[in-house]
Parts: sequence; structure tokens; C-alpha cells
Amino acid sequence: MTKLRGFTLIELLVVIAIIGVLSAVVLASLNTARSKGNDAGVKANLNAVNVQAALYLSDNANSYGTFDDGAGAAAACPTSGSGSVFHDTTIMRAIAAALLDSSGGSATCLSTNVDYAVAVSRPAEVATTTSTYWCIDSGGSRCGVNSNALTGASCGACVTSL
Repeated sequence: MTKLRGFTLIELLVVIAIIGVLSAVVLASLNTARSKGNDAGVKANLNAVNVQAALYLSDNANSYGTFDDGAGAAAACPTSGSGSVFHDTTIMRAIAAALLDSSGGSATCLSTNVDYAVAVSRPAEVATTTSTYWCIDSGGSRCGVNSNALTGASCGACVTSL
């Protein structure tokens, strides 16, 4: 009598189950890494805004220009126009890139002639663990905040550091 060699159905099912569990673990790790990468992208783009704002200030008679909602409060960052630091083409592009990295979040801007602040939401997967927005302002604050209400063109109370 000859004995057939091969795998039984149970052995094959066990191997398939192990592969399934391992792939689920790897995919979960990749999603976490992607979120952290997007969060780093938001921070990097805000740093670009900070550098460009300093250049804007020196090129525009030491004035950031005024940008608000018409009542002195923060407003959604502009995508076109002129008249303030947030209308600078490089700054608009950096904020747009930060928004892209935030996975469809929001960006709030506020500037007076002497100061500015901008807050961009963090990717949802990262924002639930610490702050919900990254914020920078002309006073040197670069931090995470839990509100995009920029009062006095300032980030306000920092929760985490950028």
C-alpha cells in the first residue's frame, strides 16, 4: 500500500488563518505609520509658514496685514486674494499642503498688522490622543491646542509642543 504525501485540509486552513492574522497586524501598523507621517507633514508645513511669514514681514514694511472674519475673529484661511500674510502665495500653498496632510481637516487664520496665528487640524487618528490642532503664531508659539479659536492672533493655551 502506498501512502500519499501532502497537506491535509486542516493544515492548510491553519496556515491561511495564521497568514490572515499576520497581515491584519501589519496593515494596522501601516495605518498608524501613515497617520504619524501625515501629522509630521502638517508640522513641517506650518514651519514653512513660520519662515515665510518672517520674510513677508521684512518685505512689507514690518506689517503682516489684517485678516479676520470681519469682526476681529479668526476665519478660514484664504486660498486667493491679497492684503495679508495669509495671501502670500508660498504661505497659501503651505497651508493647503498642511490641510491635505490633515486628511480633510480645517485651517483657521488670524492676523493684525503686528501679529498672526494659524491653526491646522491634525489627522483624526492622531488628534484623539493629544491635541486636535497644530498652531503657530508670530509670538513664537509652536504647539498643539484643542481649539482653533485664535484670540488676539495667538495660539492660546498649548497642550503639546510642536
